[in-house]
Amino acid sequence: MKLLLDTHIWIWAIDRPEKLSRNVRRQIENPANELYLSPVSVWEAYHLHQRRRLRIKQDFAGWVTDVLKQVPVQEAPLNFSVALETSRIQLPEPDLGDLFLAATALVFDLTLVTADDQLLECKWLKVLANE
Repeated sequence: MKLLLDTHIWIWAIDRPEKLSRNVRRQIENPANELYLSPVSVWEAYHLHQRRRLRIKQDFAGWVTDVLKQVPVQEAPLNFSVALETSRIQLPEPDLGDLFLAATALVFDLTLVTADDQLLECKWLKVLANE
Protein backbone atom coordinates (compact mmCIF):
# COMPACT_ATOMS: atom_id res chain seq x y z
CA MET A 1 0.00 0.00 0.00
CA LYS A 2 1.19 3.53 -0.75
CA LEU A 3 0.62 5.71 2.31
CA LEU A 4 0.74 9.50 2.44
CA LEU A 5 1.32 10.57 6.04
CA ASP A 6 -0.70 13.54 7.20
CA THR A 7 1.45 16.06 9.07
CA HIS A 8 0.27 15.07 12.53
CA ILE A 9 0.69 11.36 11.77
CA TRP A 10 4.29 11.99 10.65
CA ILE A 11 5.05 14.00 13.80
CA TRP A 12 3.38 11.43 16.05
CA ALA A 13 5.32 8.60 14.38
CA ILE A 14 8.52 10.40 15.38
CA ASP A 15 7.66 12.03 18.67
CA ARG A 16 4.49 10.48 20.11
CA PRO A 17 4.02 6.95 18.69
CA GLU A 18 1.58 6.17 21.50
CA LYS A 19 -0.91 8.49 19.74
CA LEU A 20 -0.96 6.17 16.72
CA SER A 21 -3.52 3.39 16.59
CA ARG A 22 -2.25 -0.15 16.53
CA ASN A 23 -3.34 -0.53 12.90
CA VAL A 24 -1.67 2.69 11.74
CA ARG A 25 1.55 1.81 13.56
CA ARG A 26 1.51 -1.65 11.98
CA GLN A 27 0.94 -0.20 8.50
CA ILE A 28 3.72 2.39 8.92
CA GLU A 29 6.14 -0.29 10.13
CA ASN A 30 5.16 -2.77 7.40
CA PRO A 31 8.12 -2.91 4.98
CA ALA A 32 5.75 -3.87 2.15
CA ASN A 33 4.13 -0.42 2.36
CA GLU A 34 5.60 2.68 0.75
CA LEU A 35 5.55 5.82 2.92
CA TYR A 36 5.22 9.27 1.37
CA LEU A 37 5.46 12.75 2.84
CA SER A 38 4.45 15.98 1.16
CA PRO A 39 6.67 19.06 1.36
CA VAL A 40 3.48 20.70 2.65
CA SER A 41 3.87 18.65 5.85
CA VAL A 42 7.37 20.05 6.38
CA TRP A 43 5.92 23.55 5.86
CA GLU A 44 3.08 22.82 8.31
CA ALA A 45 5.55 21.45 10.88
CA TYR A 46 7.61 24.63 10.55
CA HIS A 47 4.54 26.74 11.28
CA LEU A 48 3.71 24.55 14.28
CA HIS A 49 7.25 25.09 15.51
CA GLN A 50 6.97 28.87 14.99
CA ARG A 51 3.75 28.91 17.05
CA ARG A 52 5.44 26.76 19.73
CA ARG A 53 3.03 23.86 19.16
CA LEU A 54 5.95 21.67 18.05
CA ARG A 55 8.84 21.80 20.45
CA ILE A 56 12.20 20.65 19.21
CA LYS A 57 15.64 20.93 20.78
CA GLN A 58 17.58 21.94 17.68
CA ASP A 59 17.19 24.17 14.65
CA PHE A 60 14.23 23.23 12.50
CA ALA A 61 16.21 22.25 9.38
CA GLY A 62 18.48 19.98 11.43
CA TRP A 63 15.44 18.41 13.09
CA VAL A 64 13.79 17.66 9.73
CA THR A 65 17.01 16.12 8.41
CA ASP A 66 17.26 13.90 11.51
CA VAL A 67 13.62 12.79 11.53
CA LEU A 68 13.65 11.93 7.83
CA LYS A 69 16.32 9.39 8.76
CA GLN A 70 14.16 8.00 11.61
CA VAL A 71 11.01 7.54 9.55
CA PRO A 72 12.21 7.04 5.97
CA VAL A 73 9.71 8.44 3.51
CA GLN A 74 9.59 9.22 -0.15
CA GLU A 75 8.85 12.77 -1.18
CA ALA A 76 5.39 13.19 -2.65
CA PRO A 77 5.94 15.84 -5.32
CA LEU A 78 4.20 19.18 -5.11
CA ASN A 79 3.65 19.96 -8.78
CA PHE A 80 1.24 21.68 -11.18
CA SER A 81 -1.12 18.69 -11.22
CA VAL A 82 -1.42 18.75 -7.43
CA ALA A 83 -1.94 22.52 -7.39
CA LEU A 84 -4.66 22.27 -10.06
CA GLU A 85 -6.38 19.39 -8.25
CA THR A 86 -6.88 21.66 -5.22
CA SER A 87 -9.29 23.73 -7.33
CA ARG A 88 -11.60 20.71 -7.65
CA ILE A 89 -11.73 19.93 -3.94
CA GLN A 90 -14.41 21.28 -1.64
CA LEU A 91 -13.80 20.92 2.10
CA PRO A 92 -16.18 22.15 4.81
CA GLU A 93 -13.34 24.04 6.49
CA PRO A 94 -10.87 25.65 4.08
CA ASP A 95 -7.42 24.52 5.21
CA LEU A 96 -4.56 24.89 2.73
CA GLY A 97 -2.62 21.99 4.20
CA ASP A 98 -5.61 19.66 3.98
CA LEU A 99 -6.32 20.77 0.40
CA PHE A 100 -2.78 20.05 -0.74
CA LEU A 101 -2.58 16.72 1.07
CA ALA A 102 -5.92 15.56 -0.34
CA ALA A 103 -4.90 16.69 -3.83
CA THR A 104 -1.55 14.89 -3.51
CA ALA A 105 -3.29 11.68 -2.47
CA LEU A 106 -5.66 11.93 -5.44
CA VAL A 107 -3.04 12.77 -8.07
CA PHE A 108 -0.62 10.04 -7.01
CA ASP A 109 -3.25 7.46 -5.95
CA LEU A 110 -2.07 7.37 -2.33
CA THR A 111 -3.95 6.43 0.83
CA LEU A 112 -3.90 9.36 3.25
CA VAL A 113 -3.16 8.32 6.83
CA THR A 114 -4.94 10.81 9.08
CA ALA A 115 -6.92 11.48 12.22
CA ASP A 116 -8.46 14.63 10.72
CA ASP A 117 -12.26 14.28 10.79
CA GLN A 118 -12.66 16.64 7.84
CA LEU A 119 -10.50 14.39 5.66
CA LEU A 120 -11.93 11.15 7.03
CA GLU A 121 -15.40 12.25 5.90
CA CYS A 122 -14.33 12.66 2.27
CA LYS A 123 -15.87 9.66 0.49
CA TRP A 124 -13.83 10.41 -2.66
CA LEU A 125 -10.51 10.09 -0.80
CA LYS A 126 -8.72 6.86 0.15
CA VAL A 127 -7.92 7.17 3.84
CA LEU A 128 -6.50 5.08 6.64
CA ALA A 129 -8.00 6.35 9.88
CA ASN A 130 -5.98 6.64 13.05
CA GLU A 131 -8.63 5.10 15.27
